[in-house]
Amino acid sequence: MAVNLDKEAYYRRIKRLYGNWKKAEDEFGKVDAIVVSVGVDEEIVYAKSTAIQTWLFGYELTDTIMVFCDTKIIFLASKKKVDFLKQVAITKGNENANGVPPITLLTREKNESNKANFDKMIEAIRGSKEGKTVGIFSKDKFPGEYMKSWSDTITAEGLEKVDISAVVAYTMAVKEEGELSLMKKAAAITSEVYSKFFKERVMEIVDADEKVRHSKLAESVEKAIEEKKYLGGADPSTVEMCYPPIIQSGGNYSLKFSVVSDKNHMHFGAITCAMGIRYKSYCSNLVRTLMVDPPQEMQDNYNFLLQVEEELLKELKHGVKISDAYNAAVEYVKKEKSELVAKLTKNLGFAMGIEFREGSLVLNAKNQYKLKKGMVLSISLGFADLVNKEGKKDEQKKYALFIGDTIQINEEEAATILTPVKKKIKNVGIFLKNDDEEDEEEEGDDAEELLGKGARSAALLADRTRVSPDERMTAEEKRRAHQKDLANHLNNEAKRRLTEQKGEQQIQKARKSNVSYKNVSQMPREKDIREMKIFIDKKYETVVMPVFGIATPFHIATIKNISMSVEGDYTYLRINFYVPGSSLGRQEGNIFPNPDATFVKEITYRASNLKAPGDPSVPSTNLQNAFRIIKEVQKRYKTREAEEKEKEGIVKQDSLVINLNRSNPKLKDLYIRPNIAQKRMQGSLEAHTNGFRFTSVRGDKVDILYNNIKHAVFQPCDGEMIIVLHFHLKNAIMFGKRRHTDVQFYTEVGEITTDLGKHQHMHDRDDLYAEQMEREMRHKLKSAFKNFIEKVETLTKEQLEFEVPFRDLGFQGAPYRSTCLLQPTSSSLVNVTEWPPFVVTLDEVELVHFERVQFHLKNFDVVIVYKDYSKKVTMINAVPVNSLDPIKEWLNSCDIKYTEGVQSLNWTKIMKTIVDDPEGFFEQGGWSFLDPESEGSGAEEDSESEMEDETFNPSADEEEEEEEDSDEDYDSETEDSNYSESVGSEEESGKDWDELEEEARRADKESQYEDEDTSNNKKRKVRSEPPPPPSKKKRRH
Repeated sequence: MAVNLDKEAYYRRIKRLYGNWKKAEDEFGKVDAIVVSVGVDEEIVYAKSTAIQTWLFGYELTDTIMVFCDTKIIFLASKKKVDFLKQVAITKGNENANGVPPITLLTREKNESNKANFDKMIEAIRGSKEGKTVGIFSKDKFPGEYMKSWSDTITAEGLEKVDISAVVAYTMAVKEEGELSLMKKAAAITSEVYSKFFKERVMEIVDADEKVRHSKLAESVEKAIEEKKYLGGADPSTVEMCYPPIIQSGGNYSLKFSVVSDKNHMHFGAITCAMGIRYKSYCSNLVRTLMVDPPQEMQDNYNFLLQVEEELLKELKHGVKISDAYNAAVEYVKKEKSELVAKLTKNLGFAMGIEFREGSLVLNAKNQYKLKKGMVLSISLGFADLVNKEGKKDEQKKYALFIGDTIQINEEEAATILTPVKKKIKNVGIFLKNDDEEDEEEEGDDAEELLGKGARSAALLADRTRVSPDERMTAEEKRRAHQKDLANHLNNEAKRRLTEQKGEQQIQKARKSNVSYKNVSQMPREKDIREMKIFIDKKYETVVMPVFGIATPFHIATIKNISMSVEGDYTYLRINFYVPGSSLGRQEGNIFPNPDATFVKEITYRASNLKAPGDPSVPSTNLQNAFRIIKEVQKRYKTREAEEKEKEGIVKQDSLVINLNRSNPKLKDLYIRPNIAQKRMQGSLEAHTNGFRFTSVRGDKVDILYNNIKHAVFQPCDGEMIIVLHFHLKNAIMFGKRRHTDVQFYTEVGEITTDLGKHQHMHDRDDLYAEQMEREMRHKLKSAFKNFIEKVETLTKEQLEFEVPFRDLGFQGAPYRSTCLLQPTSSSLVNVTEWPPFVVTLDEVELVHFERVQFHLKNFDVVIVYKDYSKKVTMINAVPVNSLDPIKEWLNSCDIKYTEGVQSLNWTKIMKTIVDDPEGFFEQGGWSFLDPESEGSGAEEDSESEMEDETFNPSADEEEEEEEDSDEDYDSETEDSNYSESVGSEEESGKDWDELEEEARRADKESQYEDEDTSNNKKRKVRSEPPPPPSKKKRRH
């Protein structure tokens, strides 16, 4: 037979089964032989008989009877199965078979009674121990004549039957490494299907306001496992559902795994979903509750449920009684929220493996079995029949919360979650609108039901014309209103902050005084000093120079620079010193410990280039040597000082706690930026108990602690040539002799350079293959990085969360020399693909100002001002003008104040002015000086009049003169009205239609007297005639 049997696994597991039987604990002590018979029944999915076959052989063997006796094992099966079992029956030369009872294979005769074979097996049972009792799985009852005749034979022999389901389950419950890896894979597939398919589908349904039945949604989940993209690379033929997915909402909840999804439509409230996927016969399980616009009480109850799960995980350890762990969780609920005890599910989970639910290892108050390392459980806990006080409809009034995970029992630490799907409220809550909008929507829905479609359109039209000014506001106006609120808050908050910081100004550190020699005895007694030559003392880093015939020491730190020149027969050595008042760049040497002392600015020495008779060497040789050695000592001193300066202010980090467990999350073949050495090196990044450790192939180590990470950014390789994990740190760390606040680990996903000389064709097979390979590599890398991130977040209990940049909100800009794509994350603005990286924390931003915003320019600049005014502002240049509105929208959604202007400002001067006199700055209006909008601009003015107001504001006298000139053609009434009204838009100065209609009505009355006095009436008519409509239009424009 082509199918192979894992012999080693069989020998290991049969030894474990016999080992436990020989201990004679519980039911094992009552049986003389064990009988396992498996018939054919397509409806039975889980049975202990088939589970033990899968455990021992890796396959289910139908119509097979196994008898385990004290000294031998008998298998009765068809010819094909006997051939398959011969692989373990023949033990010759196999050391692992030592201690395993020999196997006798009996071939089942079809269409016969098999009495002879049954007699042989009964004889073996009688010869095993006392031969009176047999262990069976009482719940397993297979149909068919073959199984019935065997069962009747045992009964006829008078053998006593004992159910050994529980003890066999306990034996199989502890998983080997190979089994654990299969269960981890099953859990990973379940997580993928939930995250990538189910959750996304529910979001689509909610967004589109679709009506979908629970049963239909469950069917779509079952179909999803046929698609490879959700299976993490697993073969679809090895994957199946443990049970049909259970989706419940709308007040009808049953927190069990035996129920099925009903045909009701999904209600947008608390939506519970339970699903489990089986991979290569091993099960996994996952339960989550998605909540649409949950009220605060629901959120509080959900957060409490998460805490209960945390407590339960802490209790589930090796050696702990199942009942004790259950009781500890219940006690926690009693202590914290006693009213929820009655709502808690009756059991909190069960053991899982080849069978989905192990009935004898359920987490309840009665179970006395102890947990063992390597067991895998499905924990599931929830609160049922909770009341939503804010609910108005029947389906809103009741809700349930249900969560569950697949977990692995450890030796001493809390159980490990194998389904790391995020379940915090922000990950499972779908927040749509505020309550007012919901109420309006419900009223609208009721109206639709009452009025029908035709009436609804009329109602909508009426609603649209009778809206309040607030509802009529455009997105831009809403943004402006929000920005106005932010401006007030900004000035008040900044003023308060600066007042608190007053008096905490930094004391400038004095330049440390470098003393060459503390006493005379340390002065060197060299021959050069006695001969009045320049001598360099390398030990004390001092230059001893003759000054007026006295050997005078100068520390190397006092020397600014030296130069040597040759002019004619002489060599000149010029030494310049640091003195107060000299320009010393980068605040170096600006501050002296004793600035009132007398300083030497420069000294020049001259020596002859000519050798005098009797001299051992040319006199200028000493100057040349001095020049060379001073340069050396100066270089060494400056290098040391630079290193000390780098270390200055470095916060001492805790030591990394190494986790020796081999299953630590790990990524291999990564590069680090900035480089440790000059040449870039590959290495591996491993997550430990309290931090990461990067180890290069050369053995260099870089440790990054979780508590020192301000932002952890994961940049996927979508549209990029590298995939990056970037860490922006709170405090700088030292490596490669430099301090760094940004460290990233990346790997390349494609060819960054392309050979243009190579002949390329769009249908070239090699190119198509290379593209396909690159696509697969990108998918593989993305999966590996995501898996690593999920494991790390689980390890740190989600204290460290990785942010993924929102590429759709990204915009081009040049924060440094080159243009790059800047992308917002949930708490920062980043670019991590280019080096140096750009990371701005949004919480630290005071306001954002847009410079050079003009219609004829294609680009503008963004200035980011920080809450810490001593920090230099950040400039982003050359941002395309079409990104202006999206950036405004994004900043507004983040509650960050923004302003715009047409000029570039001198920010160094502005920030210095603010820091020097904060009270004066805020008395003059604070940051409002950046706002170009005048206070008096009316909401009804059009954009053109607003622009005119911004660019040109005439004085009051000029306004009056203009009015007089323009109103000469008008009659006296119009002039009076213009002066009596405040000068506003032209539309305000004209008469409205009601006035014009009234005048027309009066004119009609007067026309009745036309016969009496035609001439008077004509005059009167001319005077009272309303102005023609064209003039009205003209004046409105």
